[in-house]
Amino acid sequence: MTIRAVVKGVGHYLPERVMQNAEFESFVATSDEWIRSRSGIERRHIAAEGQSTSDLAARAARAALADAGIEAETVDAIILATSTPDLTFPSAATMVQRELGMTHGFAFDVQAVCAGFVYALTTANAMILTGQAKRVLVIGAETFSRIIDWTDRTTCVLFGDGAGALVLEAAEGDGSSADRGILSADLNSDGRHREILYVDGGVSTGTTGHLRMEGREVFRHAVEKLAQTAHLSLEKAGLGPEDIDWVVPHQANIRIIQATAKKLGLSMDRVVVTVQDHGNTSAASIPLALSVGQARGQIKRGDLVVTEAIGGGLAWGSLVLRW
Repeated sequence: MTIRAVVKGVGHYLPERVMQNAEFESFVATSDEWIRSRSGIERRHIAAEGQSTSDLAARAARAALADAGIEAETVDAIILATSTPDLTFPSAATMVQRELGMTHGFAFDVQAVCAGFVYALTTANAMILTGQAKRVLVIGAETFSRIIDWTDRTTCVLFGDGAGALVLEAAEGDGSSADRGILSADLNSDGRHREILYVDGGVSTGTTGHLRMEGREVFRHAVEKLAQTAHLSLEKAGLGPEDIDWVVPHQANIRIIQATAKKLGLSMDRVVVTVQDHGNTSAASIPLALSVGQARGQIKRGDLVVTEAIGGGLAWGSLVLRW
């Protein structure tokens, strides 16, 4: 018998405010055509004034719990991936815990920017395999609109706000790649590349700061590293690209998604794409895409799914799971 961390339910939430590409034309030198052709993004959602990351996260969590058909009191832990928490402390995860009415278990945040959800899932998987928890709520949530420089046309058009969540629970498997649940993961980081994607502020600097990015360098690293980490995760699981039913990538840029799929030898009809509807939501984008992919009827029970993401740090990784 082998213990696996199996997906029990999935859900997401997007703020009501939708910002179309054309809105940017009034305050930066850009156009709908320029944004679409370079990123694939058509619109993004923006959190309302007073709406925090934990608010979005709690809504996505409730949707995932409802999809799983369980109550919050049956969850042992909450892991929230975010780079835009409500406060310096306490963690946004504990705020979600309070909002869900949980008075037991434990909750904490994980910060690995756009790779955060892969890191959080890997952490939850380890806790389930070691018996630390039997059921974990894993959330990715961001309010990147709060750290965007709205005068920088190269970055302000790319990002949006949102949240997605998964419920993972312990289940028995036979130890083969046919098991449902998380089969393998691969995590990486390289701090030498900080300058190509970072926020120029933080608690110890005394400022909030804004997101800064060297787009061409990020693209170059992303395509190479995402394909490499996906291959490594598949190899660890004893599988290959031909076994993949769906790739659910970090939804950063359609060109990165297309180039990575090509390197994996996969056609785009095996890739879940949602970037056009919500832009880059950082740690929220993979759970958002998983939830949308299931709702569309693309991802079905038993499908082999590969997720991969890269973000500031640089930090990147991938995960193989059977739905």
